[in-house]
Amino acid sequence: MGDNAGQEVGARRGAVQVVAADLACLAQPIVNVYFVGPPGAGDRGWVLVDAGLPGSDGQITRVAEERFGLAARPAAIVLTHGHFDHVGALPELAEQWDAPVYAQELELPYLTGRSAYAPPDPTVGGGAMARLSPLYPRGPIDLGARARALPADGRVPELPGWRAMHTPGHSPGHVSLFREADRVLIAGDAFVTTKQESAIAALAKPQAVHGPPAYFTHDWGAARRSVEALAALRPEVAATGHGWPMRGERLQQELQTLARDFAHLAVPAHGRYVDQPAVMDERGVVSVPPPVPDPLPAVLAGVGAVAAAAGAALVALRRRNSGG
Repeated sequence: MGDNAGQEVGARRGAVQVVAADLACLAQPIVNVYFVGPPGAGDRGWVLVDAGLPGSDGQITRVAEERFGLAARPAAIVLTHGHFDHVGALPELAEQWDAPVYAQELELPYLTGRSAYAPPDPTVGGGAMARLSPLYPRGPIDLGARARALPADGRVPELPGWRAMHTPGHSPGHVSLFREADRVLIAGDAFVTTKQESAIAALAKPQAVHGPPAYFTHDWGAARRSVEALAALRPEVAATGHGWPMRGERLQQELQTLARDFAHLAVPAHGRYVDQPAVMDERGVVSVPPPVPDPLPAVLAGVGAVAAAAGAALVALRRRNSGG
Protein backbone atom coordinates (compact mmCIF):
# COMPACT_ATOMS: atom_id res chain seq x y z
CA MET A 1 0.00 0.00 0.00
CA GLY A 2 1.26 3.52 -0.79
CA ASP A 3 1.90 6.35 1.61
CA ASN A 4 -1.62 7.70 1.08
CA ALA A 5 -3.34 4.42 1.86
CA GLY A 6 -4.47 5.60 5.27
CA GLN A 7 -5.63 8.98 4.04
CA GLU A 8 -8.01 8.72 1.13
CA VAL A 9 -11.31 7.37 2.41
CA GLY A 10 -13.58 8.71 -0.28
CA ALA A 11 -14.43 11.63 -2.50
CA ARG A 12 -14.37 15.10 -0.98
CA ARG A 13 -16.50 18.04 -2.01
CA GLY A 14 -15.46 21.07 -0.05
CA ALA A 15 -15.72 20.18 3.60
CA VAL A 16 -17.78 17.01 2.96
CA GLN A 17 -16.11 13.63 2.53
CA VAL A 18 -17.78 10.35 1.63
CA VAL A 19 -16.58 7.77 4.17
CA ALA A 20 -18.82 4.88 3.09
CA ALA A 21 -21.83 4.60 0.80
CA ASP A 22 -24.13 5.59 3.65
CA LEU A 23 -21.73 7.66 5.77
CA ALA A 24 -20.54 11.22 5.10
CA CYS A 25 -18.29 13.49 7.12
CA LEU A 26 -18.75 17.26 7.38
CA ALA A 27 -15.44 18.75 8.47
CA GLN A 28 -15.95 21.95 10.43
CA PRO A 29 -12.87 24.02 11.36
CA ILE A 30 -11.90 21.91 14.40
CA VAL A 31 -14.44 19.07 14.57
CA ASN A 32 -16.38 16.60 12.43
CA VAL A 33 -20.10 15.90 12.06
CA TYR A 34 -21.37 12.63 10.55
CA PHE A 35 -24.45 11.83 8.46
CA VAL A 36 -25.53 8.17 8.43
CA GLY A 37 -27.98 7.02 5.79
CA PRO A 38 -28.08 6.41 2.02
CA PRO A 39 -28.19 9.43 -0.27
CA GLY A 40 -31.77 10.46 -0.97
CA ALA A 41 -33.02 8.75 2.20
CA GLY A 42 -35.67 11.42 2.70
CA ASP A 43 -37.43 12.60 5.82
CA ARG A 44 -36.61 10.52 8.93
CA GLY A 45 -34.51 8.16 6.82
CA TRP A 46 -31.11 9.02 8.31
CA VAL A 47 -29.28 9.81 11.58
CA LEU A 48 -26.97 12.67 12.59
CA VAL A 49 -23.97 11.78 14.75
CA ASP A 50 -22.75 14.75 16.80
CA ALA A 51 -23.75 18.35 16.18
CA GLY A 52 -20.61 20.41 15.69
CA LEU A 53 -19.79 23.96 16.63
CA PRO A 54 -22.14 26.66 17.93
CA GLY A 55 -23.79 28.56 15.12
CA SER A 56 -23.34 25.76 12.57
CA ASP A 57 -26.99 24.61 12.47
CA GLY A 58 -27.51 26.28 9.08
CA GLN A 59 -24.48 24.55 7.55
CA ILE A 60 -25.51 21.15 8.95
CA THR A 61 -29.06 21.60 7.67
CA ARG A 62 -27.81 22.51 4.17
CA VAL A 63 -25.56 19.45 3.97
CA ALA A 64 -28.41 17.23 5.20
CA GLU A 65 -30.75 18.58 2.50
CA GLU A 66 -28.13 18.17 -0.21
CA ARG A 67 -27.55 14.56 0.82
CA PHE A 68 -31.00 13.36 1.84
CA GLY A 69 -33.55 15.68 0.24
CA LEU A 70 -35.34 18.95 0.83
CA ALA A 71 -36.53 19.36 4.44
CA ALA A 72 -35.27 15.84 5.26
CA ARG A 73 -35.13 15.52 9.05
CA PRO A 74 -33.17 12.81 10.87
CA ALA A 75 -34.90 9.99 12.68
CA ALA A 76 -32.57 10.69 15.62
CA ILE A 77 -29.44 12.50 16.69
CA VAL A 78 -26.82 10.30 18.36
CA LEU A 79 -23.96 11.77 20.38
CA THR A 80 -20.56 10.26 20.96
CA HIS A 81 -20.34 12.67 23.91
CA GLY A 82 -21.47 16.12 24.96
CA HIS A 83 -18.41 18.38 24.83
CA PHE A 84 -19.10 21.86 23.44
CA ASP A 85 -17.68 21.19 19.98
CA HIS A 86 -19.91 18.13 19.54
CA VAL A 87 -23.19 19.71 20.71
CA GLY A 88 -22.75 23.33 19.59
CA ALA A 89 -25.68 23.36 17.17
CA LEU A 90 -27.67 20.69 19.01
CA PRO A 91 -30.32 22.79 20.78
CA GLU A 92 -31.30 24.52 17.53
CA LEU A 93 -31.24 21.33 15.43
CA ALA A 94 -33.17 19.21 17.93
CA GLU A 95 -35.87 21.89 18.09
CA GLN A 96 -35.95 22.52 14.35
CA TRP A 97 -36.12 18.83 13.47
CA ASP A 98 -38.19 17.71 16.50
CA ALA A 99 -35.72 14.85 16.88
CA PRO A 100 -34.80 12.72 19.90
CA VAL A 101 -31.19 12.92 21.07
CA TYR A 102 -29.50 9.72 22.28
CA ALA A 103 -26.41 9.54 24.46
CA GLN A 104 -24.94 7.12 26.97
CA GLU A 105 -26.53 7.41 30.41
CA LEU A 106 -23.47 9.00 32.01
CA GLU A 107 -23.58 11.87 29.49
CA LEU A 108 -27.15 12.87 30.33
CA PRO A 109 -26.29 15.22 33.24
CA TYR A 110 -24.45 17.46 30.76
CA LEU A 111 -27.38 17.45 28.33
CA THR A 112 -30.19 18.06 30.81
CA GLY A 113 -28.84 21.04 32.74
CA ARG A 114 -27.70 19.08 35.76
CA SER A 115 -23.91 19.37 35.70
CA ALA A 116 -21.03 21.06 33.90
CA TYR A 117 -18.08 18.92 32.87
CA ALA A 118 -14.96 18.79 35.01
CA PRO A 119 -12.51 21.63 34.32
CA PRO A 120 -10.02 21.17 31.47
CA ASP A 121 -6.29 20.96 32.06
CA PRO A 122 -4.47 23.58 29.96
CA THR A 123 -1.05 22.31 31.08
CA VAL A 124 -1.19 19.08 29.04
CA GLY A 125 -0.56 18.42 25.39
CA GLY A 126 1.07 21.71 24.44
CA GLY A 127 -0.29 23.97 21.74
CA ALA A 128 -2.81 26.78 21.58
CA MET A 129 -5.91 24.54 21.67
CA ALA A 130 -4.81 23.19 25.03
CA ARG A 131 -3.80 26.58 26.37
CA LEU A 132 -7.14 28.12 25.43
CA SER A 133 -9.18 25.27 26.93
CA PRO A 134 -10.22 27.18 30.09
CA LEU A 135 -12.18 29.47 27.76
CA TYR A 136 -14.20 26.64 26.18
CA PRO A 137 -17.80 26.15 27.37
CA ARG A 138 -18.22 23.25 29.83
CA GLY A 139 -22.00 23.26 29.73
CA PRO A 140 -24.40 22.03 30.58
CA ILE A 141 -27.01 22.44 27.90
CA ASP A 142 -30.60 21.48 28.64
CA LEU A 143 -32.45 19.45 26.04
CA GLY A 144 -35.19 18.46 28.45
CA ALA A 145 -37.20 15.39 27.43
CA ARG A 146 -35.48 15.22 24.04
CA ALA A 147 -32.37 13.74 25.72
CA ARG A 148 -32.65 9.96 26.04
CA ALA A 149 -30.33 7.20 27.19
CA LEU A 150 -28.95 4.76 24.63
CA PRO A 151 -30.12 1.19 25.27
CA ALA A 152 -27.86 -0.64 27.70
CA ASP A 153 -27.53 -3.60 25.32
CA GLY A 154 -25.58 -1.59 22.74
CA ARG A 155 -28.34 -1.15 20.18
CA VAL A 156 -28.44 2.23 18.46
CA PRO A 157 -31.98 3.51 17.81
CA GLU A 158 -32.69 4.06 14.11
CA LEU A 159 -29.30 2.51 13.16
CA PRO A 160 -29.74 -1.22 12.63
CA GLY A 161 -26.44 -3.04 12.22
CA TRP A 162 -24.55 -0.58 14.41
CA ARG A 163 -23.68 -1.01 18.08
CA ALA A 164 -22.67 1.54 20.65
CA MET A 165 -19.57 0.72 22.69
CA HIS A 166 -19.04 2.56 25.96
CA THR A 167 -15.54 4.03 25.54
CA PRO A 168 -15.06 6.36 28.52
CA GLY A 169 -12.01 8.37 29.50
CA HIS A 170 -12.33 11.47 27.37
CA SER A 171 -15.78 11.87 28.91
CA PRO A 172 -17.65 9.58 31.32
CA GLY A 173 -20.32 8.44 28.88
CA HIS A 174 -18.35 8.59 25.66
CA VAL A 175 -19.47 6.01 23.08
CA SER A 176 -18.05 4.80 19.78
CA LEU A 177 -20.29 3.32 17.08
CA PHE A 178 -19.19 0.20 15.20
CA ARG A 179 -20.71 -1.69 12.28
CA GLU A 180 -19.40 -5.22 12.08
CA ALA A 181 -20.55 -5.82 8.49
CA ASP A 182 -17.89 -3.54 7.00
CA ARG A 183 -15.90 -2.73 10.16
CA VAL A 184 -16.67 0.98 10.02
CA LEU A 185 -16.00 2.78 13.29
CA ILE A 186 -17.27 6.21 14.35
CA ALA A 187 -14.79 6.74 17.17
CA GLY A 188 -15.71 10.21 18.43
CA ASP A 189 -12.80 11.43 20.55
CA ALA A 190 -11.76 8.06 22.02
CA PHE A 191 -8.84 8.55 19.63
CA VAL A 192 -8.40 11.09 16.85
CA THR A 193 -6.45 11.38 13.62
CA THR A 194 -4.71 14.71 14.19
CA LYS A 195 -2.90 16.33 17.10
CA GLN A 196 -5.88 18.24 18.44
CA GLU A 197 -3.95 20.09 21.15
CA SER A 198 -2.23 22.16 18.43
CA ALA A 199 -4.32 24.88 16.76
CA ILE A 200 -2.29 24.55 13.55
CA ALA A 201 -2.83 20.78 13.44
CA ALA A 202 -6.51 21.12 14.40
CA LEU A 203 -7.05 23.34 11.35
CA ALA A 204 -4.63 21.74 8.86
CA LYS A 205 -5.40 18.15 9.96
CA PRO A 206 -2.06 16.41 9.25
CA GLN A 207 -3.05 12.79 9.53
CA ALA A 208 -1.87 10.31 12.16
CA VAL A 209 -3.55 8.39 14.96
CA HIS A 210 -3.38 10.19 18.32
CA GLY A 211 -4.88 9.70 21.74
CA PRO A 212 -7.94 11.66 22.85
CA PRO A 213 -7.61 15.45 23.12
CA ALA A 214 -5.58 15.71 26.33
CA TYR A 215 -6.94 18.92 27.79
CA PHE A 216 -10.48 17.49 28.12
CA THR A 217 -9.55 13.90 29.07
CA HIS A 218 -10.39 13.34 32.74
CA ASP A 219 -9.61 9.63 33.22
CA TRP A 220 -6.47 8.34 31.51
CA GLY A 221 -6.83 4.76 32.73
CA ALA A 222 -10.29 4.49 31.21
CA ALA A 223 -9.07 6.20 28.02
CA ARG A 224 -6.34 3.58 27.62
CA ARG A 225 -8.79 0.70 28.06
CA SER A 226 -11.12 2.27 25.51
CA VAL A 227 -8.36 2.55 22.90
CA GLU A 228 -7.38 -1.07 23.55
CA ALA A 229 -10.98 -2.19 22.99
CA LEU A 230 -11.25 -0.24 19.73
CA ALA A 231 -7.89 -1.47 18.45
CA ALA A 232 -9.08 -5.04 19.06
CA LEU A 233 -11.89 -4.46 16.54
CA ARG A 234 -9.32 -3.90 13.78
CA PRO A 235 -11.57 -1.34 12.04
CA GLU A 236 -11.29 -0.95 8.31
CA VAL A 237 -12.36 2.70 8.55
CA ALA A 238 -12.15 5.07 11.51
CA ALA A 239 -14.25 8.23 11.39
CA THR A 240 -13.06 10.34 14.30
CA GLY A 241 -14.23 13.54 15.94
CA HIS A 242 -11.10 15.42 14.86
CA GLY A 243 -8.98 14.86 11.76
CA TRP A 244 -9.92 13.29 8.44
CA PRO A 245 -11.21 9.69 8.51
CA MET A 246 -8.58 6.98 7.95
CA ARG A 247 -8.72 3.44 6.61
CA GLY A 248 -6.79 0.30 5.93
CA GLU A 249 -3.43 -1.03 7.00
CA ARG A 250 -1.97 2.26 8.14
CA LEU A 251 -4.96 2.94 10.40
CA GLN A 252 -4.76 -0.51 11.97
CA GLN A 253 -1.01 -0.36 12.51
CA GLU A 254 -1.07 3.09 14.08
CA LEU A 255 -4.08 2.22 16.26
CA GLN A 256 -2.36 -0.96 17.47
CA THR A 257 0.75 1.08 18.27
CA LEU A 258 -1.29 3.63 20.21
CA ALA A 259 -2.97 0.87 22.23
CA ARG A 260 0.34 -0.84 22.98
CA ASP A 261 2.28 2.32 23.87
CA PHE A 262 -0.60 4.45 25.18
CA ALA A 263 1.23 5.49 28.35
CA HIS A 264 4.11 6.86 26.29
CA LEU A 265 2.24 8.21 23.25
CA ALA A 266 -0.90 9.67 24.81
CA VAL A 267 -0.69 10.13 28.57
CA PRO A 268 0.94 13.42 29.61
CA ALA A 269 4.01 13.23 31.84
CA HIS A 270 2.27 15.50 34.34
CA GLY A 271 -1.21 16.88 34.62
CA ARG A 272 -4.27 17.40 36.76
CA TYR A 273 -5.86 14.05 35.90
CA VAL A 274 -2.77 11.94 35.22
CA ASP A 275 -2.47 10.42 38.69
CA GLN A 276 -6.05 10.87 39.87
CA PRO A 277 -9.12 10.93 37.58
CA ALA A 278 -12.16 13.07 38.03
CA VAL A 279 -15.08 11.18 39.58
CA MET A 280 -18.30 11.45 37.57
CA ASP A 281 -21.50 9.41 37.81
CA GLU A 282 -25.14 9.61 36.74
CA ARG A 283 -25.47 12.87 38.72
CA GLY A 284 -22.55 14.53 36.92
CA VAL A 285 -19.23 15.61 38.40
CA VAL A 286 -18.71 14.32 41.94
CA SER A 287 -15.12 15.38 42.59
CA VAL A 288 -12.00 16.57 40.78
CA PRO A 289 -8.35 16.60 41.82
CA PRO A 290 -6.76 19.99 42.47
CA PRO A 291 -5.13 21.83 39.55
CA VAL A 292 -1.44 21.34 39.04
CA PRO A 293 1.01 24.26 39.16
CA ASP A 294 1.17 26.02 35.83
CA PRO A 295 4.34 28.06 35.30
CA LEU A 296 3.19 29.68 32.04
CA PRO A 297 1.16 32.59 33.49
CA ALA A 298 4.07 33.56 35.73
CA VAL A 299 6.49 33.26 32.83
CA LEU A 300 4.28 35.43 30.62
CA ALA A 301 3.89 37.97 33.41
CA GLY A 302 7.68 38.04 33.83
CA VAL A 303 8.21 38.50 30.11
CA GLY A 304 5.66 41.30 30.13
CA ALA A 305 7.36 43.01 33.07
CA VAL A 306 10.76 42.78 31.39
CA ALA A 307 9.34 44.13 28.13
CA ALA A 308 7.67 47.02 29.96
CA ALA A 309 10.90 47.86 31.82
CA ALA A 310 12.91 47.70 28.62
CA GLY A 311 10.43 49.96 26.89
CA ALA A 312 10.55 52.49 29.72
CA ALA A 313 14.36 52.45 29.68
CA LEU A 314 14.39 52.99 25.93
CA VAL A 315 12.04 55.99 26.22
CA ALA A 316 14.20 57.49 28.99
CA LEU A 317 17.35 56.98 26.91
CA ARG A 318 15.80 58.70 23.90
CA ARG A 319 14.71 61.65 26.00
CA ARG A 320 18.19 61.99 27.49
CA ASN A 321 19.86 61.81 24.10
CA SER A 322 17.47 64.41 22.70
CA GLY A 323 18.00 66.69 25.67
CA GLY A 324 14.36 66.41 26.72
